[in-house]
Amino acid sequence: MEMKIKNTQQPLAESAHRICVLTVIVEDRSQAAKVNALLSDYGEYVVGRMGIPYREKGVSVLSVVLDAPPAAVNALTGKLGCLPNVAAKSLFSKI
Repeated sequence: MEMKIKNTQQPLAESAHRICVLTVIVEDRSQAAKVNALLSDYGEYVVGRMGIPYREKGVSVLSVVLDAPPAAVNALTGKLGCLPNVAAKSLFSKI
């Protein structure tokens, strides 16, 4: 017996904003200025951010909440991920 699940969500327009959490791990402090410059470039979408320096491990962890079009989040995530010793991942809400 096969169950069908009806998709009741409406497709989002590409320009529709979605809430997102962007997580960034910086393993080389010399990259901090570049990370901050990129975040500033997308500042219109930033709802808030939290940075935690984990001194014992020599890394900094940032959580950034964005309300932005998915294309903007993906562009920012990609640019951050291209920086040496920087990792970035994003998680989107369904709203």
